[in-house]
Order: sequence, then structure tokens, then C-alpha cells
Amino acid sequence: MAKEQLSKMILPKVDDLFSTQQTRDDAKLERVKIINISDIDDFPEHPFKVLENDDMLKMCESIKDNGVLVPALVRPKENGRYEMISGHRRKRASELCGIETIPCIVRDLSLEEATIIMVDSNMQREEILPSEKAFAYKMKLEAMNHQGKRTDITSTQLGSKLRTNEKLAEKTGDSREQIRRYIRLTELIPKILDMVDNKKIAFNPAVEISYLKKDEQEKLYDSMEKYQATPSQQQAIEMKKLSQSGELTFDKIEGYMIETKPNQTPKLKVSMNRLSTILPRTLMKDSEKEEYVIKAVEFYVEYQKRLKQKRQEQGR
Repeated sequence: MAKEQLSKMILPKVDDLFSTQQTRDDAKLERVKIINISDIDDFPEHPFKVLENDDMLKMCESIKDNGVLVPALVRPKENGRYEMISGHRRKRASELCGIETIPCIVRDLSLEEATIIMVDSNMQREEILPSEKAFAYKMKLEAMNHQGKRTDITSTQLGSKLRTNEKLAEKTGDSREQIRRYIRLTELIPKILDMVDNKKIAFNPAVEISYLKKDEQEKLYDSMEKYQATPSQQQAIEMKKLSQSGELTFDKIEGYMIETKPNQTPKLKVSMNRLSTILPRTLMKDSEKEEYVIKAVEFYVEYQKRLKQKRQEQGR
């Protein structure tokens, strides 16, 4: 009996015998570690774009003057390297500055835990593109669902209640169905998804278009480029129904694009080859370039008015 009790006893480790409780508690605390940037891999399929725009240049200047003030968050990999969870922009800005290291908090996390933290930390940004939100929601829901029963989250635009959808809706401000609609955008081909990001096609028609087969989306994109037009909400719904019944042809797609839409403003197509030699290189987004051109035209028109007024005064 005594032998059985002795065998069940848990003997303390040697380190525990020669250390205090305070020392053992301190060992468990997270600390900031300086890590070589070359040893840090990006998060797999990171949904948020790291653009080298004006904001990135400002961050680079700040890092030059003050260093990285907020440590990045990484998790250790089995091969001895690290995986970035939060801090992709800080990492890239440091690289642009020629800095080889970055302060990081190293935290042991599962893939699901890391995914949720990665999404949550990036969703705090002021401007988030529809494509970024779409893939971020999808990744986070899949991570949340992986901890329990798997559920199809993209099959229908309106479906049964999902606990994970509801939890995510509570934290984001988007409704459960709006989250589902965002996730549908991940089914778009990249060229059409870029149009959504650049506000060349409205969100609601884009959701309906996501139900078209990939080859049908390719044909639709070619038609939109050819006629410089995008489908209305009703047209997108009709094309979705035709696709599901196997009746959507290229001729029918072109027919929708040729139709006159009273709410669609005609667009002026300008060669970017000519503009690229004039526009500042810091303008990365199409919306920024458009705003710059509009302001330049407004300035020119005002200049012409003042010039005309001056000539009239001189002729008196």
C-alpha cells in the first residue's frame, strides 16, 4: 500500500526546488523580444493589404525618428521561425527604413486563436476595403467554427442562425446576414472584387454576381469593360437566376450591359499611361487619383475664370 502511494506522488522538478514562486511566475510573463525581421513570416493568407502609400511613408518616418513604439505580436513556429499575427504594416515600414529588427511579443497560440486575434487587431483600422472585410470575416468564422461543429457559411445569402455569426455580429456592428453577404464576395473573381474595392460596382449587385460560375464572371467582366457599364441590382438577380438554371449565355450578359440604366452615370475613360507621368507616385488608390484629377480640373477652371475676368478689366 505504501509503495502504491509513493508511486502516485508527484515529485517536484529540480528547477522548482532551487527557485522561488516569484521567479517561476516571472518566467511565465510575456516579454518584449527583439527579433530579426528576416525570421518572421507573414500570416498565411493574410486578408489585409499592406500598401506602400502615404500612410506607410508617414509610419516609416515615425519609425526612423522614434522606433517601433508598439511591439508586434508573433507566435513561434516549429522550425524555429516566427509567424506575424499583428504588425504586418510595422514590419514592412521597418523594412523600408532599412531596419533589420522589430520588437515583438512572442505568444504561444493555436492557429484558430492566432486567426481571431489577427482579424480583431486589423479590424480596428479606420478604412477597411470590402475584400479585406470579406476574407477576414470568413477566416475568423472558420476559426471559431473549427472549435465546434463545422457549418457551411457561404452556401446561402439568407440561412439558418449560426451561433458564431451571432457572436461575430455582436462584436463588429454588422448584422449576421450582412456578415454572410460580405463572405459571399470571396466567391468573386479577383478582377470583379477589385472593382468592388474601387467602388466601380455597388456592393449589393456584387453579392448577387458572386453566385455566377467563374467563367460567367469572366464573361461579365469582359462585357463590363467593353461597354463601360455595370449591372444594376435587378440585372444581377436575373443573371443569378439564369446561371442557376443553366441559361446564362454571353449574348444575354452583353444584352444586360447594353441596356440603358437611368441611375448609371456615363464614365470618361482616360489613359493611365498619360496620367502616370503627371500624378504623384504617393497616390496608390484609384479613388485618390480620381480626387487629385478632379481638384486639378477645378483649379484650372477657376484659373481660366480669373484670367478671363482680368482680360475683360484690361479691355475697358
